[in-house]
Amino acid sequence: MEMLVFGHAGARVLIFPTSKGKFYEWEDRGMMNTLGESINNGWLQVFCVDSVDAESWYNYSQHPGARAYRHDQYDSYLYHEVLPLTQSKNSNPFLITVGASFGAFHAMSFGLRHPDKVDRIIALSGLYDIRRFTDGYSDDNVYRNNPMQFIANEHEPGRLAQLRHVDIIMATGRDDRLMQSARDFSGLLWSKGIGNALREWDGWSHDWQYWQQMLLMYINGHD
Repeated sequence: MEMLVFGHAGARVLIFPTSKGKFYEWEDRGMMNTLGESINNGWLQVFCVDSVDAESWYNYSQHPGARAYRHDQYDSYLYHEVLPLTQSKNSNPFLITVGASFGAFHAMSFGLRHPDKVDRIIALSGLYDIRRFTDGYSDDNVYRNNPMQFIANEHEPGRLAQLRHVDIIMATGRDDRLMQSARDFSGLLWSKGIGNALREWDGWSHDWQYWQQMLLMYINGHD
């Protein structure tokens, strides 16, 4: 699979494209220019990965179980191939996952599934219960890649401690149909003692010009 790498040092940033997007989407949308100062100054090194959405959650010709299995393979690729590659290029231990729209689901799912590796999650205009894509169907592969499910059932003290370490930022427009998903998930996280910053933006705010503003505001912290 292909990816793009920007920068030479700093915190590592794993960026996921939007629905069925490609690894060059964020560059094409000018988002690397948005991060230009941080990249050029060695504050961030960005890794833009490809997606398999068209083969997984969006592949409606396949049974939901097969789609979830394909996504689980994608998660394994990220964990066992992409993360070691980022570490070979950059020894900075701090890792941020970032995504907008469906990419926000990926950033959240991967970040919370692997809190031993991820330090900050920036999820913009996202959904956090993948069962919307499976008509309510669930199995082991759906469950372990679906934040709304696996967080709800997390009780192990060591794992909860890891999750509470992650800096979680969600930003969504109040008029976005996904706003309730963010509110529900934020509440679930808090019920487990997992702190998170839920930021509700005015209007719809579900497009690149808004995500550019959100990214600049939250990439190095949150207000």
